[in-house]
Amino acid sequence: MALGWLLKRGIGKVGSLALALSLGTTAALADWRDDLPGARAVGAGQFKWFGFSIYQARLWSPSARPTLDNPFALELTYRREIKRADLVEVSLQEMRRLGGEGLDQDRLARWGQEMHEAFVDVTPGQSITGLYLPGRGCRFYVDGRLSREVVDPDFARAFFAIWLDPRTRNPELRRQLLGLEVAAE
Repeated sequence: MALGWLLKRGIGKVGSLALALSLGTTAALADWRDDLPGARAVGAGQFKWFGFSIYQARLWSPSARPTLDNPFALELTYRREIKRADLVEVSLQEMRRLGGEGLDQDRLARWGQEMHEAFVDVTPGQSITGLYLPGRGCRFYVDGRLSREVVDPDFARAFFAIWLDPRTRNPELRRQLLGLEVAAE
């Protein structure tokens, strides 16, 4: 009888351990899609610099016409190696350009630190996806795994404006992402 009780208790512990491992694995496999139910690809396009493909961009949203007032995900799949510091610096330059005088150096420094912690040195085929959560901030996923959450709505809006603001440096890519123009291959 004591042996039966021990076996039963041991099986319960093994079952609990299996459940815990299963839940942990599920959390590790969870990506931005879990936080954006009903998302579908709205548009896609390539960002090229002097004829070289830098990344493929894809915009995902539950809305057919996403704006900076609705949640969406912007997925960038890189075609070239790019250092994290370069990703951060170019992003800050664009945020500064679009934000104008309203962005002070302290704020930009904080934003730079957030991006430095969220991004990685990218290699060809690697993806960084930003999940925009209006009024809350955003989350960054590297190859589908959560890298960093930034709880700063101003940062999130300024960051995603790089691609979606009408004053973007690449209006053709913006139109493609918003599904207003078909991407040329």
